[in-house]
Amino acid sequence: MSELVQIRKKAQLTLPASVRQKLDIEEGDFVDVQIKDGDIVLKVMKLVSKEQAWFWTERWQSGEREAEEDIRSGRVHKFENSDDAIAFLHKQSNSKKKDAGSE
Repeated sequence: MSELVQIRKKAQLTLPASVRQKLDIEEGDFVDVQIKDGDIVLKVMKLVSKEQAWFWTERWQSGEREAEEDIRSGRVHKFENSDDAIAFLHKQSNSKKKDAGSE
């Protein structure tokens, strides 16, 4: 896709509607501007509130990807209630302690 735009007063330019729609760019969004090999590269940035920033850390996102893979692969357990879930976790913990002790 290629679009020709003209630089206006104060170095302003308007992104064509087709570009905005394809990239889901909305009024108020931010754009990161970089120069790479003599070209201008624009990267659309969606900012999140400080209260939600933890969710987008690499550590959290890595855990999200791991959880999604576990779900897709069927490595999940369902419980009737919280007591059953806690009993399962205790059993898993005790099993790992025994395995570590036998090494």
